Amino acid sequence: MPTLTLKTDERFFEKVTDLARRLHLSKSELIRRAIADYEATIRRKELEEQMRKASMKVREANRKIEKEFESTLKDGLDDL
Repeated sequence: MPTLTLKTDERFFEKVTDLARRLHLSKSELIRRAIADYEATIRRKELEEQMRKASMKVREANRKIEKEFESTLKDGLDDL
């Protein structure tokens, strides 16, 4: 397995050590899980943004269709 070296200050090191101890994990496993969770969070945010953009496109298309439909509502009725 490849090795990754991380340089950090003493306070951060103590936080990681304490949290790993409390969770009964190695520091390496804690960091692996933290990165996996962070990656999942980023993917969720990206997906939410894609869905928001798609929703906006659908809304705009619906507005155009609604305008076209409204213009046909009185077709032929003015002659009555």
